[in-house]
Amino acid sequence: MDDYQPVKLTTTAIDQIKEVMSKENIVDKALRIGVKGGGCSGLQYVLDFTDACEDTDFIYEENGVKIAVDQYSAGHLHGTTIDYVDGLNSSGFRFDNPNAERKCGCGSSFS
Repeated sequence: MDDYQPVKLTTTAIDQIKEVMSKENIVDKALRIGVKGGGCSGLQYVLDFTDACEDTDFIYEENGVKIAVDQYSAGHLHGTTIDYVDGLNSSGFRFDNPNAERKCGCGSSFS
C-alpha cells in the first residue's frame, strides 16, 4: 500500500530485532506487528516474523527491517512507537500507543 507507517520503531528496537534475526538466521521475512483479541485488557500486541504479506497490509522498511501491519491492527496502532528496554526489573519491547485507553500492568495488552 502507500507510504503510511502506522508504527515507528526506535533505533534500540531495530537493533534488537536485527540481533534476533541474526541469531535465529531469519532472512527475507517481515516483522509482523499487530493486535489480536485477548490479554487482560481486551487486545494484545503481536510481534512475529512472516513471509506471508497480504496485498492489503501496510508494508514498509525502517533501517533495513521490513515491517508488515494489517489494516485492522493499523487502526489500533496508529501513532504507536515501539522501543526495546533492557532494565534491572524487566526487558522487552515496549509499546507507546496513544490510542490505548487502558493498559495492563505488564504492558502487553490494552483497550
